Amino acid sequence: MTFEHPTQEQIPQLLALWKGAFGEWNGFWETFLETAFSPLRCRCVLEEGRITAALTWLNCSCRGQKLAYIYAVVTHPEHRGRGLCRKLLADTHRLLEAQGYGAALLVPAEGELRKMYEKLGYHTCSYVEEFSCKAGDSPVPIRAIGTEEFKQLRRSFLPEKGVLQEGENLTFLARQAQFYAGDDFLLTAYTEDTQLTAMELLGNTAAAPGILRALDCKTGRFRCPGSKIPFAMIHPLTQDAVVPSYFGFAFD
Repeated sequence: MTFEHPTQEQIPQLLALWKGAFGEWNGFWETFLETAFSPLRCRCVLEEGRITAALTWLNCSCRGQKLAYIYAVVTHPEHRGRGLCRKLLADTHRLLEAQGYGAALLVPAEGELRKMYEKLGYHTCSYVEEFSCKAGDSPVPIRAIGTEEFKQLRRSFLPEKGVLQEGENLTFLARQAQFYAGDDFLLTAYTEDTQLTAMELLGNTAAAPGILRALDCKTGRFRCPGSKIPFAMIHPLTQDAVVPSYFGFAFD
């Protein structure tokens, strides 16, 4: 067993592993490879030339400290129960610390995984709220914006000690969703038929019904900063690690 960055020849193995574990998602993983993936931000467990477990990460930051958003942690079904995830994370933590990262972040998909990561040294640092509503009677002023303007506006809308997710994060995100700005809110969302899914709504959440009316959507589901739903977890890598209060995009 060795821990390595994947070679170009091993990328198809990695893609098959993700699709088998998480689903096809209509070209989602191909888009991830095109926009946000780097072999140097990916670690794999290799056994007899085959990838039996893997993870990747994206760069982010909080108050100037470099953080790693660990993503797509996966173990091949035939190799689960052997502690490969624990060993892979330990190897990755050592690598990240050596590269100057202050902490690792991740967002468990379910409660049982949250318990597992707690045993591996992670603790919840960020909470969100989610709500659904119908379109209101009156639209609010709203406009579609580009990635660069969104990046600058999001810095001003983020809560105190919010995580900046820029670079490859925004390149990937722009292929999944549209960015919008209003007088007092910032929205990242995609639509399916007349249903809007807001991956993040910052600012005035009371604008949600008017947003739906303005975008010709009947209903919507919104995620925003809050205190109800446990979201991101952190594993400090240094004694002076910044612990963020809000983490927004989980690419789920």
